[in-house]
Amino acid sequence: MNFSKNIRLLRKRKRKTQDDVARALNIKRSTLSGYENEVAQPGIQALIAFSDYFQVAVDSLIKTDLSELNERQLSQLENGYDVYLKGSQLRVLATTVDQNNEENIELVPEKAQAGYQRGFADPEFIRELPVFKLPFLSEQKKYRTFQINGDSMHPIPDGAWITGEFVMDWLALNHGTPCIILTLNEGIVFKIIENHLKEYKKLTLHSLNPLYDPYDLPGDQIKEIWKFTHYISQQMPEPAVPRENILERINSLQQEVAKLKGHS
Repeated sequence: MNFSKNIRLLRKRKRKTQDDVARALNIKRSTLSGYENEVAQPGIQALIAFSDYFQVAVDSLIKTDLSELNERQLSQLENGYDVYLKGSQLRVLATTVDQNNEENIELVPEKAQAGYQRGFADPEFIRELPVFKLPFLSEQKKYRTFQINGDSMHPIPDGAWITGEFVMDWLALNHGTPCIILTLNEGIVFKIIENHLKEYKKLTLHSLNPLYDPYDLPGDQIKEIWKFTHYISQQMPEPAVPRENILERINSLQQEVAKLKGHS
């Protein structure tokens, strides 16, 4: 049973002493010490009390070795995202970690997107994706990078790599949020959302390119949502003014600099 080391780990992560926890649970410190050192075994009421205190399900305290979870998984658990507590409401993500048990960022190239649509929840498929690291991103969040195609999100260029943060609570997304969405029928789409899931059980998807009309996506067609973080591209974005105007302006500036040098 993992109970003893789990409650010790959770207590230390909360920066509580044995006296603090014993006082909160109305038990003796020696009793808590006995639990943590496997000298004593908790009864049902004690298990429930520890579950309520740490906001972690009894099953997790007993069955799961929490020390094997990475930082993001532990943080989610401590914030109430426990599969045993949430049941089917929790979106369990297939993911990969490096040799230090730290989250990878998996790459989903365009050629792998059909497979991703079928295998997004399959740990074996996710394990085959290429991975990389971006040290400036939070270790408390999960990221994945998708290659987009087409011009519906112009001026973001065709073939750009879009990195997104995994979203567990879809209802918390604000209107106007750019998102990568894995859909049941369309595969992966990158759009600006209007969030009507709570009222009408749908998202309205908008493109940056005004040539594309917005359309509704029913909630039951959504498999995953990743909130836009940044994009990487080998192409320069197109200028906001015609190229000819920029060249004329550069030429004019060069002439003005030459005149100034002539007067100096």
